[in-house]
Amino acid sequence: MKNRRRNREAFAEHSYWQSYSDMMAALLLIFILMIAITLAIYRQKTDDLDKTRRELSTAQSELDATIADLEKSNEDLASSLAQLQQAYDQAALTQEELNNAYLEIENARQELTTTKQELQDIVGIRTDIIGALQSAFSNSTMKVDAQTGSITFSSDVLFRYNSSLLTADSRDTLQNVIPTYLDVLLQDQFRDYIAEIIIEGHTDTDGGYQSNMELSYERAKAVADFCLDKRNGLSETEIEQLQKILTVNGKSWSNPIYQKDAFGNSTDEVDMPASRRVEIKFRLKEDEMIEKMAGILEQE
Repeated sequence: MKNRRRNREAFAEHSYWQSYSDMMAALLLIFILMIAITLAIYRQKTDDLDKTRRELSTAQSELDATIADLEKSNEDLASSLAQLQQAYDQAALTQEELNNAYLEIENARQELTTTKQELQDIVGIRTDIIGALQSAFSNSTMKVDAQTGSITFSSDVLFRYNSSLLTADSRDTLQNVIPTYLDVLLQDQFRDYIAEIIIEGHTDTDGGYQSNMELSYERAKAVADFCLDKRNGLSETEIEQLQKILTVNGKSWSNPIYQKDAFGNSTDEVDMPASRRVEIKFRLKEDEMIEKMAGILEQE
């Protein structure tokens, strides 16, 4: 009995320490698991925190970039507003300039209309002068050029060969023609439009240029002297008027007249008798204006 009790007590003591050991082991295991779980949670939280920090850093960078873009947009907007204001100011100025341009165009149009009318009047004067000359010589053998209003004397009729002295017969011819021609040009209706009355001498191509120049000039001068002699049909008043606008030119053989073929076309052969001539013509004061305005009208 004593042994049995002793065995039970021994077994009971052993069972107690074994249970205590198992409990401590279990507690240690639980502690280890808790530490492991805590470490895992800590690691997860750390990773999440790092990720959040990175996301925050990225977001901060994006925010900084957005702020920079906004600042640049504000600068661009301010610049655009300044340009818009400048454009508005320029538009107002441009409108004023445009109105001034319209006014100038309208003034120019009115001036052009006036000039057109003046030009038509001037062209009409030339036509009237030529018409009056043709009418004055309608019963004469002297022909008035329908384009220029000039008349032409053959040198063979006025002078002997290689001479610049008027023949007696030529004086009769000139007395029948010169006063009639100059009376038309110097009448009140036309006189103020005449800028120049020109007497030109021409020769044929026989001989040297210089000698023919002297001969052509002397012949033109002989006709001019005849015109200025009051014994030959012009009044003293007309002579005074003629002296102010008379020009005498010698052309030598620089402008010969060429023969024509059966069809009326000019050939290369000089018409020697026709080239020996004295021409009387006139120039209007507005001739240069006519040429200028004619160019303007052609462009229009």
